[in-house]
Amino acid sequence: MRLLPFTVAAMLAASSVLPPAQAAGGDQLVASICDYVKSNDKKRLRKKLKENRVKLRNIYSGISCDGQSLLRTAMTSNAEQVGSFIAKRLSKKDLSGAEADGQTILAWAESNGYGASAISTTIKGKVGG
Repeated sequence: MRLLPFTVAAMLAASSVLPPAQAAGGDQLVASICDYVKSNDKKRLRKKLKENRVKLRNIYSGISCDGQSLLRTAMTSNAEQVGSFIAKRLSKKDLSGAEADGQTILAWAESNGYGASAISTTIKGKVGG
């Protein structure tokens, strides 16, 4: 008798684990997120994430805007409000881990002249460095 509720709960948990892009609507969602990051539109970014019931920390590593991560895109676009918002939503592990090119976001920022940006300051405050 106890097996049935456990089985149902396990099936529900397994069915809710989908790749973020598929669960959220795919390329259109990614394009919208990238556009909002580039235009520094924090309000619309938050709204889009909420509408699609997506958490930023769950999809961050799977999104690339013109070959760059969301934080790198925010830095190169001078989108400090959105970049700081993204940094606050990510875990320390995401912020201190190596990205696709093997550099951490802070190492990349320092080497590309963004080490003193508000986004870097937010990341340093969260990571503790």
